[in-house]
Amino acid sequence: MTFLSETLSRVQPSPTIAVTQKARDLRAAGHDVIGLGAGEPDFDTPNNIKAAAVAAIEAGKTKYTAVDGIPELKDAICAKFARENDLNYMPSQISVGTGGKQILYNALMATLNPGDEVIIPAPYWVSYPDMVRLGGGTPVVVDCPMQSGFRLTPQALEAAITPRTKWLIFNSPSNPTGAGYSHSDLKALTDVLMRHPHVWVMTDDMYEHLAYDGFTFCTPAQVEPGLISRTLTCNGVSKSYAMTGWRIGYAAGPEVLINAMRKLQSQSTTNPSSISQWATVEALTGPQEFLIERRLAFQKRRDLVVARLNACPGIQCPMPEGAFYVYPSIADCIGKTTAGGKKIDTDADFADALLEEQAVAVVFGAAFGLSPHFRISYATSEALLAEACDRIRAFCDNLT
Repeated sequence: MTFLSETLSRVQPSPTIAVTQKARDLRAAGHDVIGLGAGEPDFDTPNNIKAAAVAAIEAGKTKYTAVDGIPELKDAICAKFARENDLNYMPSQISVGTGGKQILYNALMATLNPGDEVIIPAPYWVSYPDMVRLGGGTPVVVDCPMQSGFRLTPQALEAAITPRTKWLIFNSPSNPTGAGYSHSDLKALTDVLMRHPHVWVMTDDMYEHLAYDGFTFCTPAQVEPGLISRTLTCNGVSKSYAMTGWRIGYAAGPEVLINAMRKLQSQSTTNPSSISQWATVEALTGPQEFLIERRLAFQKRRDLVVARLNACPGIQCPMPEGAFYVYPSIADCIGKTTAGGKKIDTDADFADALLEEQAVAVVFGAAFGLSPHFRISYATSEALLAEACDRIRAFCDNLT
């Protein structure tokens, strides 16, 4: 009899975290590794947000808070949804958790039963399927290939829905592809969902403010108000506000679901950090101009990376609408051999050899459910991105 739970055997450690840690370890050992695996902005948290945290500490706001968020933060989140998304929520419909991941996890743990199905478009963020499995549900992965812009089509959504479907997890702009759904794209999907009232929608809007070339972000409940009674609209401050380590995510949804998530959180982490909550109040209510400046910086990096990668033999890199990732195809590299003599049979082989031979750390596509691809995070300096792309070009030039 094994000591560990059977549930744990159904999941794998996060591949993105594993790649990032491997790059850290190699750098610590003296290797000149460029890590492009982490989905973490290199920008610092804005000074006004840090000052709000210091002020909270000095004011003694360091005690336990309400389980799922202080009233001031819930009010700020309601105002954000009204201001930016045309969505009207009450504080009783808001949940604040220790990062966006906890929000998604809480919702799935609070709703899934054995046999429940969750539709997950692929490529997907690596944690979605494993969180579904931890909750006892069954991930239903729907391939969304490069030819479809990495976007879920209404036909594919319709075909995936069964009487056992509990949730659709929806992410735009996407991690790992950066693909964004226009208003018309979303309307076609929400029309399908309106025909299936038993299907709930979980949106991951974490990259909302990182949209380029005039692409306009929208979220399902905004496009189809008829879905608001069965939609959990999830967001956070990690990416756009450069607050990954502060660990604050939030969501808005029906009270019955928010209450269930609060009950679960009361028996796990309880409240998020009080200091982080006060910092997030400032993030959501303070100056927002820096979001534009940083978005333009990310767009410039995106353009650099896409152009450089498309100049590499065997790589095809679509132009993403948002986020800070690219998801190039390496279909033309499969079957070739590296300068170091390694045969590339999979995208994992490609990523391993690239790290070994050129000291560039990327995440292989199979981790996100669609191969043969790899993901690059361009949330780092232009100088490092240019050097990394030069190394990738050298790697591809020497494939035979």
